[in-house]
Amino acid sequence: MTAVDPQTQALLDQMNAEGNPQLYELSVEDARAGLKQMTLQMDTAFCEVRERRELTIPGPVGEIPVRIYWPELAENNTEENKSLAILLLFHGGGFALADMDTHENMARYYCKNAGLIVINVGYRLSPEYKFPTGVEDCYAALCWAAENAQELGGDPKRIAVTGDSAGGNFSAVVCQMSLSRQGPQVAYQLLAYPVTNMDKDANYESREAFGQGEYFLSKMDVSWICDMYFTNPDDEKKNLLASPVLREDLSGLPPALVITAGYDLLRDEGKHYADRLEAAGVKVEHVRFESTVHGFMSFSGALDAGKEALALAVKKLKENLGA
Repeated sequence: MTAVDPQTQALLDQMNAEGNPQLYELSVEDARAGLKQMTLQMDTAFCEVRERRELTIPGPVGEIPVRIYWPELAENNTEENKSLAILLLFHGGGFALADMDTHENMARYYCKNAGLIVINVGYRLSPEYKFPTGVEDCYAALCWAAENAQELGGDPKRIAVTGDSAGGNFSAVVCQMSLSRQGPQVAYQLLAYPVTNMDKDANYESREAFGQGEYFLSKMDVSWICDMYFTNPDDEKKNLLASPVLREDLSGLPPALVITAGYDLLRDEGKHYADRLEAAGVKVEHVRFESTVHGFMSFSGALDAGKEALALAVKKLKENLGA
């Protein structure tokens, strides 16, 4: 197996320094503040965009805050109103910890480099709002984007979804929801180290190998996250709105890029979902960044692997959306 790369190891040494508490040992408020501080220290480089607008959109239990970003027009594009592909970004953070701020620079990066309209979705967080509130917010955002695409200058037939970790879970689930509910068609899904099986006792080798706490995210962290997210974990972990890999029929879902990390306890369930998509006839690419850990794309300011993954994501978005 490829060794942990020096940049990732330096990050892990910092995280695992004596006296630093584990995620699950923190209060929700302290965990949110700590994750935001860490992300902002190692974030993707800031990118200028043509316009950024904050607004609220209708949701199933109230208004949902979103941020919308428009790219600079190509030099040879004289049509101000040429329709653009749209990317819905569902941030990660264990369904509870991150927000639009932690993924501001990632949204800007995709907007500028892929030439997309990006919608950064501020879905409701647990534990204040339990499953399935957050994912229903994300589905509502997809429906709103499709209904308002032309007004935004976007193409309703070229809407993609992306997310990291918990946001990858939401992206996968939203695609399934749209299929089941005959909702807006999603053109592409970009899943970064997604949670695909919310059964914390599911048997994946990577959970045992990398879940003891020395590789950023631990099994204890996942258990803490599940307890916050669910009201009745034993029942809800089997719900398809929580565990997309459990859906029997995955045919008809949009093409996908699944990115995983070699030293991530979620590695194997990401591959499991990619394999099941492929077996169902879905066009899918699975790329594993062998030498790094969970969350690495959010640490691209410090990790070359994160920069490479973001560049790959942009390349695949352009290829699949004609951006």
